[in-house]
Amino acid sequence: MKVFCIPSWSLYLAIILKLLDKNQVVGFAYAPNFITKIIAEQTGLDPVGLLEVDGDGKSGKSEESSSLVLPAPVVTQKVTTRFPPEPNGYLHLGHAKAVSFNFEVARMFRGECHMRLDDTNPTKEDREYVDSILEDVCWIRSGLVQPNHVPWTGCVRKTSDYFDLIYDCAMALVKQGDAYVDSLSAEEMKEYRGTLVEPGKDSPYRTRSIEENLELFQGMKDGKYKEGEYILRAKIDMASPNLNMRDPALYRIRYETHQETGDKWCIYPLYDFSHPISDAVEGITHSLCTLEFEDHRPFYDWTIEKLQGNGLLEKKPQQIEFSRLNIQSTVLSKRKLIQLVEDNHVNGWDDPRMPTLSGLRRRGVTPSALRLFCERMGISKSDSNIDYGILEDCVREDMDKVCPRAFAVLNPLKVTITNWGGSALEAFEVDRHPKVGELGNRTIPFGKHLYIERSDFYDTEGPEGLKNEKKPPRGWKRLLLNDKVRLRFAYVIHCDEVVRDEATQEPVELKCTLLPETRAGVTPEGMKRVKGIIHWVEASTSIKCKVNQYDRLFRTEEPGKESGDYLKDLNPDSLKTLDGVVVEPSIGIDALAILAEVRTQENNNSKKYVSSLAYQFERSGYYALDPSSTQGELVFNRVVTLRDTWGPKGEPEKAEKQRSRGGNKQIQQKKGGGGAGVVEDLRRVALRVVTILEAGPHPEADALLLLKVDCGDEGAEPRTVVAGLAGKIPVEELVGKKVVAVTNLKAAKMRGIESHAMLLAASDEGDNKVELLEVPSSVANGELISFEGKEVSDPDGMLKSKGALKVWERVKAGFRSDENGEAIYSGEDKTHRMMTSAGPVKTASLTNAVIQ
Repeated sequence: MKVFCIPSWSLYLAIILKLLDKNQVVGFAYAPNFITKIIAEQTGLDPVGLLEVDGDGKSGKSEESSSLVLPAPVVTQKVTTRFPPEPNGYLHLGHAKAVSFNFEVARMFRGECHMRLDDTNPTKEDREYVDSILEDVCWIRSGLVQPNHVPWTGCVRKTSDYFDLIYDCAMALVKQGDAYVDSLSAEEMKEYRGTLVEPGKDSPYRTRSIEENLELFQGMKDGKYKEGEYILRAKIDMASPNLNMRDPALYRIRYETHQETGDKWCIYPLYDFSHPISDAVEGITHSLCTLEFEDHRPFYDWTIEKLQGNGLLEKKPQQIEFSRLNIQSTVLSKRKLIQLVEDNHVNGWDDPRMPTLSGLRRRGVTPSALRLFCERMGISKSDSNIDYGILEDCVREDMDKVCPRAFAVLNPLKVTITNWGGSALEAFEVDRHPKVGELGNRTIPFGKHLYIERSDFYDTEGPEGLKNEKKPPRGWKRLLLNDKVRLRFAYVIHCDEVVRDEATQEPVELKCTLLPETRAGVTPEGMKRVKGIIHWVEASTSIKCKVNQYDRLFRTEEPGKESGDYLKDLNPDSLKTLDGVVVEPSIGIDALAILAEVRTQENNNSKKYVSSLAYQFERSGYYALDPSSTQGELVFNRVVTLRDTWGPKGEPEKAEKQRSRGGNKQIQQKKGGGGAGVVEDLRRVALRVVTILEAGPHPEADALLLLKVDCGDEGAEPRTVVAGLAGKIPVEELVGKKVVAVTNLKAAKMRGIESHAMLLAASDEGDNKVELLEVPSSVANGELISFEGKEVSDPDGMLKSKGALKVWERVKAGFRSDENGEAIYSGEDKTHRMMTSAGPVKTASLTNAVIQ
């Protein structure tokens, strides 16, 4: 009996973890950004571990930092950040960015990061969510901390730890005359609040005396009143242009049992009130949060300032906002994620199709791949909607470095080697990983009976061949009847006979002859080289298993945008289960070892997961072991395919065809456009000269402006354009300005209003200073921009498919202003000036700036 030697699982896993850690030291670093510059200026510390950038990206005063009111330099206090999720759901991809950046800022400046649970709303919170959040944070930071250590500093903190202090703070505001108890109903409060264009009205209860407010607030605490009967509000300014400063709520009555404090409290603070207090008492220096809290910052600062004078708070944290992570082809709304789970559209929070961290972990995505994704997305104040394919690319890149290779046949077709002697087996020793020798070798048995992929045999004499005049597909290099193919690492075989199912005439077995002189890649002298190479699995030693072929949960980039219901855009092919898959025996040995190790491990902060056993199934994709696996049945989940197979409409076939026509940097010209030539990406985008006719505020978003723009459309009304220019360019400077716009992008709805063009603008790092591109006044509206040294543009009628929109994503990456402020496009080691009939397109003052 032949004995196959396999390295011990513990040693094998240790090597993988070492490789992951080594990759992190080299690869995980954020580029310099406006937040790191602000902190560096305040502390006088140089951040450790930032990516190096060209030019003077690290030097000089950050222009974006000057737009914030900075506290005195924090030179004597350790930089301290925090990650404060609300325990009312599972963490998802959006949280991954917040976790990574908060912890990395603390590391860069040799500081601390606190883990705090914002448990102020017991109606939605649960111990299950608490446990999952802590597990996810430990997981995503694994490999960056010492074994059995948590990534945060100190104990897990909770807002409920400070409920007594927060109550004292509220009482202090009442005594100062800065808060009052209101008796308006929720509907009345909404009516009194006003709108974006109309000031609010003072509540009739706003003038209650301090004594009456103290008595009522004490009664709220003592449980004397019903829910909704009273509410404590800050007394600020009901005419403030910022809705968040119109007497925001501080405390409400809730008769709910709290998972930490039990029934001690029947009033609970609102997040906007508890947040700055918790930050201050913990000594947080920089409260980093996403852009939706930018309008809440004035109340954050108001709360700190009002409470510092009475000795309740000593520290003054600073809130700084950055853009949230928005990603296409999924949903990150907690409400929608809960609906997916509760309505059984998925199989729980850790369903591998979910964007939750527990779902991604079960699928087999590595924490290092998520950190790489967050690093590549960077930190800025510009909102963006990230292509899901970028996340998949990060997963591929990370798993390619560390995943051992293995043979797995997903749809087996039996092969019998007719000239093989008896039941004897031969062993082939091959590398587990072609580039990582530390992973050692694996032994692949070979014998008389094998399995190959059904798709690796084209049956010219069967049903598929009859549909194609008994001809194989053009360029076919794999197995045919009466032809040869090479079995990877083994021999060349010749197919002599096809055994068919009597009913369907589909092949069920191939009888083949082995060419013994071709062992291990040898091509004998005088024999023509066999080009086709396929993988295989020996039948008697194979392990049968189940494979879940996971794909994207939604079939559209923005679920619900067109249909009006995101559930209608669920991808019916997001899961296909394959039974009867066969894999090589080394996989079974590895799987049983990790199942045993996970089953017996202690519950600590360096938890191992079954899904850490992952492979590249050669020619198929990356796969990870599912925790539902047992000794009797192994289950593998597809993590990601070997390459992006999503075409313009989510159809893998289209993506493959497009790739074969010239890669993803160019695409076939449309029919009727002059034959079968290729149109360069840059020439497909319609950049035109336009004039801004009107400009004013967006009714629903303070950061947006609503514009009317003349794009030179014959016989058409001016286009409506929504632009994120509020506060960046004075409105009076926009009207009458002749600028450049992209006019053939699909209309996008922005806070309820469709935008039918996109203005191009230059910006410095951090988007603090923004300038629209300037065009000579003599140029006619609608004139197509040209590029010096390029053929005349031939734009698409509309860039609206996924593939077409990627054209714009690739093109805009090449736009910038040069040292003279002229707009240029950089591509293929050459630069091309953006030109009009009256001269070049320029910026007013920004040089060497990004244009988007």
